[in-house]
Amino acid sequence: MPVTDPQVQPYVGLRPYRRDESALFHGRGREAQEVATLWQAAGLTVLYGASGVGKTSLLHAGVLPLLDSEPADVLPVARIAPRMSKPATRGGNPYVRALLSCWTDRQDLGDLTIAEFLDDRPEQMDRYGDPVPILAAIDQAEEIFHGSPILEKERRVFLDQLAEAVKKHPGLHVLLALREEYLFLVLPHERRIGQGSRSRFHLEALSPEQALQVVHGPLPQTGRTMTPEAAELLIDDLREVHFENEAGETTTIKVDTVEPIQLQVVCSALWESLPPEVVEITEEHALLYAQVEEFLSAFYRRTMAEVAAEHGLPASKLRLWMRKTFITEHGTRNAVYEGLIETEGMPNAIPRALEDHHLLRAEQRLGIRWYELTHDRLIAPVTRYEAPESYLKEARQAVEERDWDHAHHLADLAERAADVDEAWVRAEAAEVFASVAHARGDLGSARRYCVEAAGIFLEYQRFDGVARALTKEGLLWLGQNDPVQAIQRIKTALDYAPNDASVQIALAKALQRSSTPKAAETIINGLPSDLAQQAWITLHEPD
Repeated sequence: MPVTDPQVQPYVGLRPYRRDESALFHGRGREAQEVATLWQAAGLTVLYGASGVGKTSLLHAGVLPLLDSEPADVLPVARIAPRMSKPATRGGNPYVRALLSCWTDRQDLGDLTIAEFLDDRPEQMDRYGDPVPILAAIDQAEEIFHGSPILEKERRVFLDQLAEAVKKHPGLHVLLALREEYLFLVLPHERRIGQGSRSRFHLEALSPEQALQVVHGPLPQTGRTMTPEAAELLIDDLREVHFENEAGETTTIKVDTVEPIQLQVVCSALWESLPPEVVEITEEHALLYAQVEEFLSAFYRRTMAEVAAEHGLPASKLRLWMRKTFITEHGTRNAVYEGLIETEGMPNAIPRALEDHHLLRAEQRLGIRWYELTHDRLIAPVTRYEAPESYLKEARQAVEERDWDHAHHLADLAERAADVDEAWVRAEAAEVFASVAHARGDLGSARRYCVEAAGIFLEYQRFDGVARALTKEGLLWLGQNDPVQAIQRIKTALDYAPNDASVQIALAKALQRSSTPKAAETIINGLPSDLAQQAWITLHEPD
């Protein structure tokens, strides 16, 4: 597969690794082996860690592949939430139904208990005729323990059934993967579910050595390579945390670990930004394209926009709340507690959604839920006020300087920084992309960008933008020796900006190229003298 193929994605970004992506999963070999061993040995294994640390990825892409060569009956990984149950299997305990629905396609589950379901399954034997262990994993198991109070009775029944199934089937080994702030809710149930045989595994953030494996490991699948200096630059940048207080004083420290989700965000964004012809990613590429602060800022803004849209809030209001709530006056992380209905003036559904999107992490302290940023590395994106306009301004300047790669990169950053309701940013970025494509000789793409920009500007009734984009498209047609198409586009542009001298001059140029110099002369003579003089010069410039 060629490296220019957009389907080649060695880094998964924000989503977890899947079972079929084990070849791309690196840096967690020791943890995967240890969890696989504990799971096969203990009645109950609890895999816990912070939000975004990679529990789901470890389970699916790390642990499960190791069990392929083991004599074990591995059930499909389950996720227990009553809302996930299938309508066709209604009846019985909703937690039990949700679990069994993950294990089977049977439609006749009814009031079947977990133990009865296992009784009905054919027992698997090893080559010596002995029964093999049954391995059952429940991912995001915190959903069992902090569900709706209305289902408290059903939740207790489910946990009783799970404990009874382990007791009745000694070969059943259960693994619960959950966020560490919910660990205390599992503790009262560990002994009876594990039947006295239980273990825990705390999954922590990546060491710098593990992070290097995450960066380098998937690349042989792509045909690209990365120099050690480039990889170390990415990781060292993620480890650096900058604190700025209200007085503008900045302090920089280097932490000992790398957050997996942030590393994936940076690597996947770098990958998508690289030109197709790059085969070896060097330190120079990392410096140019791996703008860590920009990538994390884009991740932050996109996430805030998504959560704001989901809850009917202006994204700007949500960003302001984040800054005021989770950053102290000294520029450090602040922790706040969740109230009965609101958290610092915001409905509790908002911080919970931000936790699901890995911007916030929660922990229980004396029965109270507290929130803070997942990592100090997010302080800069939260406190940063850069707007898309600044990137667009720099992009236009880069176009003037004919720095095409930089112009394209800046326009791309403007799009990443824009909120979902700021489509005009896409229009102005498309103008930059059109100039870049034109400079690179890709006139077809340049025209498409012009059409896209004109359409968005029209939707916003930005008629100056419509005229500018249509004029650009007309001049592109003129550059392909098609003055008829050029005149048509530029005349349409003149309808939106009849007094725009640049549009009039462009039309005069197209008319002259269409062998109607007198019409061109009429337009130019109607301009003010200083503009007319410049127009005659422009008329004879190459396209």
